[in-house]
Amino acid sequence: MKYLSIAVPSFNSQDYLAKCLDSLVLGGTDVEVIVVDDGSTDRTAEIAREYIERYPDIVKLEQKPNGGHGSAVNRGLEVAIGRYFKVVDSDDWLDTSAYQQVMDLIREQPDDDSALDLIIANYVYEYTYNQTTNVVSYRNVFPTNRRFEWNDMRFFRVSQFLLMHSMVYRADRLRLCGLKLPEHTFYVDNIVAYQPLPLVRSIQYLDVDLYRYFIGRPDQSVNMNNMIKRIDQQLRVTHIMLNMYHLRRDIANRHLRRYMYRYLSMMVSIAVIHLILSNTEENLKKIDTLWQDIKDFDTHTYRVLKFNIVNQAMSLPGRGGRYITRKSYMVARRIYKFN
Repeated sequence: MKYLSIAVPSFNSQDYLAKCLDSLVLGGTDVEVIVVDDGSTDRTAEIAREYIERYPDIVKLEQKPNGGHGSAVNRGLEVAIGRYFKVVDSDDWLDTSAYQQVMDLIREQPDDDSALDLIIANYVYEYTYNQTTNVVSYRNVFPTNRRFEWNDMRFFRVSQFLLMHSMVYRADRLRLCGLKLPEHTFYVDNIVAYQPLPLVRSIQYLDVDLYRYFIGRPDQSVNMNNMIKRIDQQLRVTHIMLNMYHLRRDIANRHLRRYMYRYLSMMVSIAVIHLILSNTEENLKKIDTLWQDIKDFDTHTYRVLKFNIVNQAMSLPGRGGRYITRKSYMVARRIYKFN
């Protein structure tokens, strides 16, 4: 039996895949590491095979035509046999000590439905271009080192959200919610961090810095210029998430519902900011279209999101309002270092 399956979506990852795999194989034979080669044209598959030779009981290779990050995650989940499931991008890695603590907790879980549904740990932005880091922890939000439920959750700061990097799901939660990510689309990690939440009943937070998130490649999806270039993909993911649930009707727990509204608000804010930053007439028109789509879907969600203080600030009219939005975004980038 495998306790944990780790999917590693990989596209032309030859320059950094080895560092990622070196960290993951330290989980030992209780872990399966599934390298999903998403139609690479470099040595990605060859490197994966080298690790299979060295760690035949740990590393597996899945090869498929290029379908994008979401498609690779889908394949990883399809073939995973571990009780828990995590995604680690091929340019990222896990901290050794924190990884062992997470594995210890997973091994402790009973072999029945009373096992934890979600394990949360901190993640670290690794700014390799200037050798600095920024830790995102949740010690102000969750109880530490004990099982809890959504009712025990406190308030998140503006810079805090549960991201795919911080989450280890019980695999059956992902399958039960029907997780199926869109192909050829960036930013689908937000769906992984959002869609399964209503099926999560028991959680434990470990205050350890597990996930090391590489920041700084010019081709990275969270690079500001790339986010502007791929704004239609950001909008696609945002629409998918907005249409997933009628939160007031579908989510009974008010603590979870409040958090999910905040997550949607964050997604809308990011989309609107980058539409403004693009500074094209075509994209500026998409802002009104987005708000109208939200209103048509659910007027209550529209009111909650529209009158969020951040979205109100971004609704300031004219060039002056757009100027304030751009400047505010640049200040936020410096403070929170999110890309």
